[in-house]
Amino acid sequence: MNIGAAAKASGVSAKMIRYYESIGLIRPAARSEAGYRVYEGADIHDLRFVKRARGLGFSVEEVGALLDLWRDTSRASADVKALAMRRVGELEARIAEMQGLARSLRHLADSCSGDARPDCPILDDLAAVPAARAPLACTGP
Repeated sequence: MNIGAAAKASGVSAKMIRYYESIGLIRPAARSEAGYRVYEGADIHDLRFVKRARGLGFSVEEVGALLDLWRDTSRASADVKALAMRRVGELEARIAEMQGLARSLRHLADSCSGDARPDCPILDDLAAVPAARAPLACTGP
């Protein structure tokens, strides 16, 4: 099948297929006599694997490592689990950070009357210079 059909079958855009091939994440497709890429079932399976792994938030480098592990029948599942648990930790850290941001923004929104007056504690907070980044006063000669 051609790249358009492979994109449709895998859920990965043709542009991303070309990119993944160019960086060596997936094997280069076979070529027809006219030079067009030709994909087979195994290629589609690899692309679906990549799409699912990327959907779970793995980086391109991590997906490459996962593909290598998947293809290695003598792999240790501990290696796969370690990659997955590292990703879980990163996701949990991002979730905690986002929850903190939501709490801060909710607090600011709760302090805003939301009426027709121009004063707004949300904008005041956004415009404030944090103490750690405040310009230092010159104590010249």
